[in-house]
Amino acid sequence: MDGFRKKTVRDADVQGQTVLLRVDFNVKVQDGKITEDARVRAALPTIEYLISREAALIIISHLGRPKGVADKKYSLKPVAELLRQLLGRPVLFAGGCLGAAVEKQAAALCPGQILMLENLRFHEEEEENDPVFAGQLAKLADIYVDDAFGMAHRAHASNEGVAEYLPAYAGLLLESEMNSLSKALDGQERPVVAVIGGAKVSDKIGMIKNLLDKVDKLLIGGGMANTFLAAQGCDMQGSAVEEDRLPWIKELLCGETAAKLVLPADVVAAEAFTADSAHKTVKPRDIPAGWLALDIGPATRQIFADEIAKARTVVWNGPVGVFEMEPFAAGTMAVAQAVADSGAYSVVGGGDSIAAVNQAQVAEKISFISTGGGAMLKFLEGKKLPGVAALENIN
Repeated sequence: MDGFRKKTVRDADVQGQTVLLRVDFNVKVQDGKITEDARVRAALPTIEYLISREAALIIISHLGRPKGVADKKYSLKPVAELLRQLLGRPVLFAGGCLGAAVEKQAAALCPGQILMLENLRFHEEEEENDPVFAGQLAKLADIYVDDAFGMAHRAHASNEGVAEYLPAYAGLLLESEMNSLSKALDGQERPVVAVIGGAKVSDKIGMIKNLLDKVDKLLIGGGMANTFLAAQGCDMQGSAVEEDRLPWIKELLCGETAAKLVLPADVVAAEAFTADSAHKTVKPRDIPAGWLALDIGPATRQIFADEIAKARTVVWNGPVGVFEMEPFAAGTMAVAQAVADSGAYSVVGGGDSIAAVNQAQVAEKISFISTGGGAMLKFLEGKKLPGVAALENIN
């Protein structure tokens, strides 16, 4: 891969300019309190860079899925307060995104001041990539900076749309995300091992196809492994199997890249999908009638750990078991520990994988933790990211 070929904030002369900064502050809020602030912290370097260079800053983001309706539950006001605390400086908050009052606040900003607008998704035009809405946002500023990697796979008014109207640059986080993911797949540090988990094969077919051309080993776990095991002739009993994907997987298992695939040799099967249900370790062909496979077993944990230990590069997306339930967490915790201990260049993404890394208390040993689950997925599929494509190219 050629690396990141887009202009960044370092290429922009922002002094005395008003910058419209798209961030991904789609954090977890419960009863008005923010329970996870990693995405806000991840944007701080870009915010501090722009402020230190005397830009006036208008920050825009979405939060949750309010479906085009103003809903106090999804207000960004608590996030603005958190940002004020993290920066140790005032953060003004606009009660909306558009209109005379917002335009007046934006026009009054001085260098070094910050204004955060209300949730973009209170307007249905945001997700529709409405050009009029994008133009109204663009009118507030002189320069656009996109630091929302978590939104890069979407073509919305606040990323692709606004970039049509203003000089458009990448923020430091977006640049770091793209460079880190590119490095993981450029084949420079081999062997490359990918660990893919999660519930459904259908969500990750594109990623599996693309990765099989780039990695040395692809370790399959989680609910999606059930369909692979069924394709091998195992009766998966009560486990969910995507019947319509079996022909594709059977073809894959007979193809040239089949030797790269590593499937579970044993599983932790349970009588029911509950933490207190009876459970035991069995080979996939020996799952008791009606039971469900909810984690990889100890033999598979060792096989996965051995493959990861040999790697120079590791990419991990998706848990390999129902790690939210303690009896079925051992597999995902083992993967987290193996990645941390490998000494390899490691990239972890997807909300559940990040949660697992934090649960295993090994986050500081991971080379790069991606903030964008869906965007990372699209990147690993080899797909174009509209939010990135819209930014200015390096000449």
